Amino acid sequence: MNLNFEATNNAMRARIQKAISGAWRRMGRDRYHSSQFEIVSFPITIPGLAPAFDGYRIVQITDIHMGHWITTPRLEGVVALVNQQAPDLVVLTGDFVSYVVDEIADDLAAGLGRLRAVDGVLAILGNHDHWMGAERISQILIRGGVRVLRNEVFTSARETNPPQSAAHSLVSYLYVAGLDDILVRKHNLDAVLTNLPGDDPVILLAHEPDYADTAAAVGRFALQLSGHSHGGQIVLPGFGPILRGPMFRKYPIGRYQVGNMVLYTNRGIGTHVLRLRINCPPEITAIVLRSEEVH
Repeated sequence: MNLNFEATNNAMRARIQKAISGAWRRMGRDRYHSSQFEIVSFPITIPGLAPAFDGYRIVQITDIHMGHWITTPRLEGVVALVNQQAPDLVVLTGDFVSYVVDEIADDLAAGLGRLRAVDGVLAILGNHDHWMGAERISQILIRGGVRVLRNEVFTSARETNPPQSAAHSLVSYLYVAGLDDILVRKHNLDAVLTNLPGDDPVILLAHEPDYADTAAAVGRFALQLSGHSHGGQIVLPGFGPILRGPMFRKYPIGRYQVGNMVLYTNRGIGTHVLRLRINCPPEITAIVLRSEEVH
């Protein structure tokens, strides 16, 4: 890759992005309306999930592309909608920026810093985040109180049947594994598998949904949560998404059964290139985990 050409290309794209954003702001088209966003309820039974985690709520948002269609007022509104879902955990599955970074950094960090969840906020990086500087974007997220998983594992623990004494405490675990971006080849599945400490259920965060074939073949993940596709942005009835690209050709939108693993591809809340969605509204996914022992 010619780095000078790529830098010039990104600078040109940034100027276009800022010019269009400015025009939309002057026309009043940067405002938030709750009706612009769909909250999708996604209950799922997880094999081996301990009863202590039954009803555990994970809220996923993805593909913010801050400074494009998602403006500061819209991000603030999305954060409020997420918090209304009373999440145990919030997961952000990549592509926080498009081509503008410095101008949106403070608002992005502040907005994400208002997210509230019992077990906190996790994120993975997407291809755009790497193109604009993985460390740069990671630091913005960290400023917002977000834990960035780059081929790492997060552990949530719950006591099962609170004991009479701490000496007899029973603790159950749920693992969330975060892959670094696949399209730019920064993922390391072996590192993730090595870091998994036990046999309790694992949820995988992977920006690109078509990685599900590889993830499912491992046999260790119950659920993969992805974004990247924006749901295609334009969905034709009876046909589906008309826009498909690298790593979202096979699984562009919604729920899929891939072997013994479930994949969910979130439509994202932002847009890229085309500030247009048809039959494909921005999505906030409210995932509710169910235990087979309870249901």
